[in-house]
Amino acid sequence: MTPSDIASHIDGLRTRFAELETKLSDPSIYSRPGESRRISQEHQKLASLFKTYGQWSSCLSELEENRVLSREEKDPELQEMARAEIPKLEEKAAALEKVVLLSLLPPDPNESRNTIIEIRPAAGGDEAGLFASELYRVYSKYAEQQGWKLEVLEQTGNDVGGIKEVVFSLIGNDVYARMKFESGVHRVQRVPSTEASGRIHTSTVTVAVLAEAEEVDIEIKPDELRYDVFRSSGPGGQYVNTTDSAVRVTHIPTGLSVASQQEKSQHRNREIALRILRSRLLEQKQQEELAKQVASKRAQIGTGDRSERIRTYNFPQNRVTDHRYGLTVHGLPRLLEGDLDMLLEQIISLDCERRLAALTAVPKN
Repeated sequence: MTPSDIASHIDGLRTRFAELETKLSDPSIYSRPGESRRISQEHQKLASLFKTYGQWSSCLSELEENRVLSREEKDPELQEMARAEIPKLEEKAAALEKVVLLSLLPPDPNESRNTIIEIRPAAGGDEAGLFASELYRVYSKYAEQQGWKLEVLEQTGNDVGGIKEVVFSLIGNDVYARMKFESGVHRVQRVPSTEASGRIHTSTVTVAVLAEAEEVDIEIKPDELRYDVFRSSGPGGQYVNTTDSAVRVTHIPTGLSVASQQEKSQHRNREIALRILRSRLLEQKQQEELAKQVASKRAQIGTGDRSERIRTYNFPQNRVTDHRYGLTVHGLPRLLEGDLDMLLEQIISLDCERRLAALTAVPKN
């Protein structure tokens, strides 16, 4: 994109910025927390973009002035000073241009949403359950470091200290924007504590990262839902009991079903099940829309499909490899203590570079 292309794009965004300011000035919007949060965040990002764009434009003007002085100034000393400033200004302009271009990338519609994460062991038996528990611990520690609020919605353990399933929500700034890169199949290679011969065992865990839906996102008619109640069973949840408090809700049109037994209250379990179901329906809707786009243009990278093997944790070699981005880092103990940014920062940077390359490669009409 040329500077004139960018300027034209920025001018179009100023209209959107004015629309957002009008919405934020309406007191009624604050009765809808989800909508007001998304609008406020979009408003802040555009304000930041305009500020950076202004700095970039000023830098380009200064750069051009120095280039002219370096060619036409009669005073040799001033001419040399202007020439000396050019490399610094070129470097600054390039850095600011990259920030502006990254800000122009099409935003993920889920970027500002809170997130529901589901972790389940796949292949590998008890060892998979143990690693699922460790992965949950990583995300818990990372959430704490980021200042996010974590709420367990469903958790079931196994007999060896691992988990059969854990579903939890994360609430905070940029939760989905970061955690979406965790969606998929995580493979672990290590010697289990129960392995006497020292043989390396391979197991897998699935992670589903769902953007949390609100009622306005997905319309569900009451007659489309079927509720079943049943008795909670263990081992696992903190509140497993012998009353019929567990709830399973089924969305009849799609066949999607969610059960919750985490709480003692049947009413509370029903709320949790509906919350998860609504988010799964939103994911299904968005995946269908994405499939239509990809069918016409194969430009998607790392779709986040939970069936995609995204990462390998190799304990003997102390390394983590992300297969989507060809990225390998060492220092597995650090990551297991919640230092997920040692990997995520590089993933986010590479993802932005790919998207930026795709954006700037679009031919002009």
